[in-house]
Formats: sequence, C-alpha cells, structure tokens
Amino acid sequence: MSTASPITAIVVTYDSAEVLPACLAALAAEGVPAIVVDNASGDNSAEIARTQGATVLVNRRNEGYGRANNRGVAASATPFVLIVNPDVAIRPGAVIALLEAAERYPDAAVLAPRIVEPSGRVFLQPRSLLSPDHLNRAGAMAIPEGDACLPFLSGACLLIRREVFAALGGFDPAIFLFYEDDDLCRRLRDTGHALVHVHGAEAGHGRGRSTAPSAARRFKARWHLAWSEAYVAAKYGLPRPGLTRILENLAKAAGYAMLFRREKMFAHAGSAAGALAWRRGLSATQREGLEAPA
Repeated sequence: MSTASPITAIVVTYDSAEVLPACLAALAAEGVPAIVVDNASGDNSAEIARTQGATVLVNRRNEGYGRANNRGVAASATPFVLIVNPDVAIRPGAVIALLEAAERYPDAAVLAPRIVEPSGRVFLQPRSLLSPDHLNRAGAMAIPEGDACLPFLSGACLLIRREVFAALGGFDPAIFLFYEDDDLCRRLRDTGHALVHVHGAEAGHGRGRSTAPSAARRFKARWHLAWSEAYVAAKYGLPRPGLTRILENLAKAAGYAMLFRREKMFAHAGSAAGALAWRRGLSATQREGLEAPA
C-alpha cells in the first residue's frame, strides 16, 4: 500500500506491552498508520507505541474502551478507521481485502475480518442481548464460507467509515467497558446500515491477553459487565436483570470465599456489585471518577 493510506488504525492500550509490538508491526506491514490511545497504563505501552512509530495519545485516567476509541477516531482524518484491540494482529492482505469489500458493499458502515483464535477457532458473535429473539438461537453459529451480512460484529477488529461513526456519535460514552460494540452495531442497524463479515480478510486474536489477569481486575471487569448489561437493557426497553441473579452471585461469592477460591469469589462479587450499583443509579463513569458523558 502507498503511504497515503485511506485507513488509520485506532489501538486502545491498558497495560498491553506484551502484545502491542506484534499488533503494531502487523499494521505497519500493511501500510496502516496507527493512533495508540493509552489508558493510563502502568507498563511501557506508550513508549513501545512511540518506538514503533505510532501517534500516541495518553489519557491521565483509564477512560474505558469506547471513550478512548472515540478520542482516537476524533484525532484521525482518513475516510476509514480500523478499530483494533492490542492483542489482534492483522494478517497479510487483510487490509486490502477489507477495502475492496467496502467498495463492493457501499451500504456497509462496518466490516470485520475473520478473527482466528490461537486454537484455530474462528470467533464470531452470533448472539447478543440486543439481538431479536429469533436470532438468539441456541447452538454454534455456522461459520460463513464467504462474505456475510451479520447482526453483530466483534469490536476486536472493525473497519468503520469514519463519517458514519462520527454522525452516530461514536461509542456510547456512558459505557466504560463491555457492550460498546453491541450497542454500536445495534444503532447502525437501526439506522439502516449493513454490517459485513469479510471472508477474505483475516486477523489473529489472542483473546484476553491485552492486560495481565488479577483478582482485582476480575472484580472490576465483572462489575462493568453486569452494569453495562443492565444499562443497555434499559436503553433498549429490554427486561433488566432481576434480584434473583444478584442473590445467586452473592451466594456464589460467599461459597468460593469459604473454599479460598479468591478469583472466583471476586468475579461473582463483582457481578453482584455492578448490578446493584445500576439499580442504585450509580453510573460507570462515576465509579471510575470520570466526567459524565456530554
């Protein structure tokens, strides 16, 4: 590709030093410039990004996935942006395949490559809380053998038309973590845009390797997962998680505490705490000490 790439990659990092070099090297090999938005990492993620030639924006606090991506997209000027998780390495030829698909499908606002996990499994997002019931069928989703229009695409790697993204307001800034991509896909579909899975483009994904695991991070992640689930359910008029699930998570947390299973205890305690916080009217941004969305 020429240096005048029509794509800017947006990579949000948070203690991602282990996986970031491969991500940025793969983008550079495809001729795609990168903007790295660092969410106040405690490691040298920002330094690695600068060393590899990326433009680096550093947040003083962890702004969360969606808000940080919004900042990166706002700093870009190309017709397309490629949202890429730091543990994703785009494969050779994938960028050209995505751009060619964007020309074939002008009604597609978002296009995604085949995302292949280390095991060789192709990761798809067949179901979602925000999907109509008839699409939330049990069982594994058949892997498309060609390009396919899907109801949801994973936020791990997305080619997005920047003007459409901006017109829609980007990722919902009220969400700190989880369901941002589901919400974005739902809003795009509701406004008449297509979402296309591109068979001829491929990216490797080391799921869950972008930050180091810990009990405290497990609690925080599950807190936000529960809060975001309740938030998007309310946003789209769906049934909210009930007290029964909260009590079940509290009981499981207590049980794992007695078994000295610390990570399991923190996970279920986080799920209960996040759901309870939403019921009390506490926002995700308040929990993280961030400004409320404009």
